[in-house]
This record gives sequence, C-alpha cells and structure tokens, in this order.
Amino acid sequence: MELKDIILDYKNRYQLSNKEIAQQFHVTHITVGRWLRGEVKTIQEETAQNMSRVLGYDVQSVLQGTAITLKKPVLGMAKAGYDMFLENDYLGEESVSLEEYQRGDYFLKVEGDSMINAGIVDGSYIYVHQCETVKNGDIALIRIGDEVTIKRYYKDRTKVELVAENPTVEPRVFTSKEAEMLPVKVIGKVLFVKHYL
Repeated sequence: MELKDIILDYKNRYQLSNKEIAQQFHVTHITVGRWLRGEVKTIQEETAQNMSRVLGYDVQSVLQGTAITLKKPVLGMAKAGYDMFLENDYLGEESVSLEEYQRGDYFLKVEGDSMINAGIVDGSYIYVHQCETVKNGDIALIRIGDEVTIKRYYKDRTKVELVAENPTVEPRVFTSKEAEMLPVKVIGKVLFVKHYL
C-alpha cells in the first residue's frame, strides 16, 4: 500500500478536508495535497508516529509491505432474534487485516439463531461498519426502540421490513410512520461473520 492510498482512504472514510488531515498529522495542507497526488512516497519518522497514533496502526510497516496484525474491539452482544437488547460490554479484541480495519468499526458477539441461514449463528462474531443507511437486502444491525436486532433490511416509501434468515422467524413489517415513531433505525452494516470451533 502506498502513502497516497492510506491518506485517500482516511480522507474518504471520515469525509475530511486536506486542512483537517494536516492538523491531525501535524503537517501543512500542501504536504497532504502532495501525498494525495503521489508526489511524496516516504515520510519522516515523527510524521509516521503522528499518523500511526491517529490511524491506530504502524504506518511505516504498511508502507514497507510488512504484514501487521490489527485489532478491533468486541463491544458486547447482539441478538439474532427479537425482543432482546444490545449489551454494551467490552469483551476483548479480534484480529483483522488492514483492509478490514479500514472498513469496519467493531465486533459484536451474536446470541440467537434467526440469521442461521446467512451463517450468523449463536456464539459467532459479526464485524460491523457503523452507519445509518444500507442497501435493500443488506444484513444490518437495527435499533427498534430500545431493542437491537440483526436482520436483512428492506425499505420503500411505505414500509420498513426486517427479514430473518431462519424460516421459523416471521418478518417484521413497520409502516413508515411506525418506523419513524419507534424509531426503527439502521445503526450498522454487517460486513462479515467469524466462527470459532
């Protein structure tokens, strides 16, 4: 991975201006522009340390092509069912690749079997990108009032439908008005699931 790729990913992920990036990395916005154009391919040690602190991984190792292990937190339990609440406890960390590190935000341990046909089983870990919108059919982490669930999400002008991946679990359908009142809100997109034997 090149320096320009690291900076571009960070800029796009957090919707930052060159000036904001410059402030965080303690360089000028002109330097950030040169990085983004690929005019500069190496950085000074002090700058690398600042970048590593902000990004959460060893930038020099990535630039040198050295394999690095990165960690994301397991922030609690998510229920693959209904009428259950998200438990917000730190349960440890899971290893991820650099690409996964840049795409997602945290893991949740799954309880329940409503998403079993999607490979999301009781005791597995889902990796979540925190967001407020997903495409129709995406598997999402959804808040329904105080309850949190993992389901396939479908929305049109008149309704929101949450569909399980288990034939014994009925879909839940909310009118647009009900979805607004409760509320029914996407709080993350499930990127992948991890299983341990």
